[in-house]
Amino acid sequence: MSHVLGVDAGNTKTIALLAQLDGRIVGGGRGGCGDIVGAGSPEAALAAVDAAVAGALRGSTLALADLAATCFSMAGADWPEDFALIRLELERRGLGRNLSLYNDALGALRAGSPDGFGVAVACGTGTATGARAPDGRMWHSSYWQEPQGAGDLAHKMLRAVYRAELGIDPPTRLTTRVLEYFQLASVEEVLHLMTARERAPEPPLGRLARALLDEAAQGDPAAAGIVAEHGAALGNYALVAARKVGLDGTAFTLVLAGGVLRHPSRVLSAAVVQRVRAAAPGVQPVHSRFEPVAGAVLLALETAGVLIDPPLLDRLAASLPPAALFET
Repeated sequence: MSHVLGVDAGNTKTIALLAQLDGRIVGGGRGGCGDIVGAGSPEAALAAVDAAVAGALRGSTLALADLAATCFSMAGADWPEDFALIRLELERRGLGRNLSLYNDALGALRAGSPDGFGVAVACGTGTATGARAPDGRMWHSSYWQEPQGAGDLAHKMLRAVYRAELGIDPPTRLTTRVLEYFQLASVEEVLHLMTARERAPEPPLGRLARALLDEAAQGDPAAAGIVAEHGAALGNYALVAARKVGLDGTAFTLVLAGGVLRHPSRVLSAAVVQRVRAAAPGVQPVHSRFEPVAGAVLLALETAGVLIDPPLLDRLAASLPPAALFET
């Protein structure tokens, strides 16, 4: 039993990594939405998990029963009955040995925190906030989470454009970015596309968040206001997470993860940190070195009794699959 398996199941994709006990990654696989709610059914989500696991094991001679430990970091693992369902299904697949199961916010935390403790804000397609303390207390925001990810930011961006078009608010460069994205000539056409009685399903809006952050970094007042407000809201939930596990008032690690918070400008990250520092001046913000699935690998290694030290992290980093595996 010389290998562990880590799986991160999200709304956009599911990634599985197979690692040796020294931290070297020797296999990777990818599936679709692994959220038992977002995928439409638990069966569909678990099929995505199965595909990712099969890809990670492809080329090896290992069976699931040969693994020293496994960790699943799952979007949709929110309530006790969710954990019970997922655990039962994973055990049916032969993954019962040293199986650990977490909400995906905790995987993101372990991926970015040097010791696995602190608070994580993972803002991507959606948002997950989680915390873990050295005494074992854990909390994840789940359905408490109000500020969300790229789609939420995109809808706020559209609202700003509509208000500017009506003259309620000043003109904004966001209007040009929205028209370019939809390839339409007027804001009214955009509004019609989004609200007509007979209309196609809502187009994917998440990529608008990149344009919003671009314009905020360039100083557009409307964009900057949206980002500042959203970052403060995310920071409020980070503070709640710290309080839930007894880390409030300490110099806890704040892990910033997810595609939206990786934007080159870091304007949203700065807004999150500013809000948290107002209540917790000693907070230690870090941008995660690894994708969230690496956190699942580290948690699996810990379950297998492996010490996580800097040389192991370096081996893990050097052996990660190509970036294409992780792209959204």
